[in-house]
Amino acid sequence: MSKTFTITALAALGATVGYAIYFDYQRRNNSSFRKTLKKNSKSYQKKLHKDKEQSKKQTLVLLRKRLEQALKEEPVLSDVAEKEQYFYKHITLGEQLSSVPNKEIDAAIEFYKALSTYPNPTSILNIYQKSVREDIYELVVMLIAIQPPQAVVNILGESSLQSPHGDDVE
Repeated sequence: MSKTFTITALAALGATVGYAIYFDYQRRNNSSFRKTLKKNSKSYQKKLHKDKEQSKKQTLVLLRKRLEQALKEEPVLSDVAEKEQYFYKHITLGEQLSSVPNKEIDAAIEFYKALSTYPNPTSILNIYQKSVREDIYELVVMLIAIQPPQAVVNILGESSLQSPHGDDVE
């Protein structure tokens, strides 16, 4: 039995090495083979890029939907006295959810809610960038792009809310 297995394994190994030698020979000496390889590589890269863009669009749609739902369930507080508790509650939830697999979006929403009550959002974003996983940080940035918190809008100021013609955009 082991003799049969050894012969089969050697035959498979020989076939693999033989194909590798054939492939290398064709790649070096056959221009149409090289063109076909290059064409296949380019089409694969295009497909990969297209899939990545589509995935990003789907993530944005999902994020928008989940953010709207989360803000309807628990809107951001405007009371100064309760903002600190709200901030700590959502930071803690975000940290807990970030360690759970497949809860990245929920963690990002919790970090977004905490950011929306923090008085200096740029400093908390710097802290997020250093302490939060990169994929969750990117989701938080996407959430800010979807619906900027009031603290971020205040930093940007009124100049970004005016059109180039001086008309207010509202």
